[in-house]
Amino acid sequence: MALLTILKFPHPILRAKAEPVTDFGPELAGLVADMADTMYDAPGVGLAANQIGVTRQILVYDPEPDKEKRAYQVVINPKIVVAEGEEVGEEGCLSVREYCSEVKRAWKIVVEAQDLAGQPLVIEAEDFPARILQHEIDHLSGVLFIDRISALKRALYKKRLKKMLLAEKEEQEETQGANG
Repeated sequence: MALLTILKFPHPILRAKAEPVTDFGPELAGLVADMADTMYDAPGVGLAANQIGVTRQILVYDPEPDKEKRAYQVVINPKIVVAEGEEVGEEGCLSVREYCSEVKRAWKIVVEAQDLAGQPLVIEAEDFPARILQHEIDHLSGVLFIDRISALKRALYKKRLKKMLLAEKEEQEETQGANG
């Protein structure tokens, strides 16, 4: 089990468009297992490879996360081919610090992808699982949920984040000064 570092906004890799996976060997299986460990430990319901600094089209998700059952799904090279209906629901993100907001998403989707062995995979999802998949697939295109909220809410969040980052920096400098 290896826990990976989850990148935080505004890290530039979170804005990168992920490349398709072409090698479905043991290295991929190890990465996916580490992603699942990281997702459960965070704790979260989904994790895209961009969030751990890997720009490949890989995501794991589990709408009902249970560290013991570990019933996560692996989705590689996903494409949403059908999106129906519309609903608004609250979202947060392991890469977006201390912020949640209402986001409009399709209520039902169909995703074509590949599984861990590279075999074709079709996922039909509704409601919360559909929301998770859309959120994680957005990550693979360099899109964060805060890109889907109003400009005013986004600006307020960025202002708050700037203050949080400044406070963290000042705290680190104080700690270094006390230790140096």
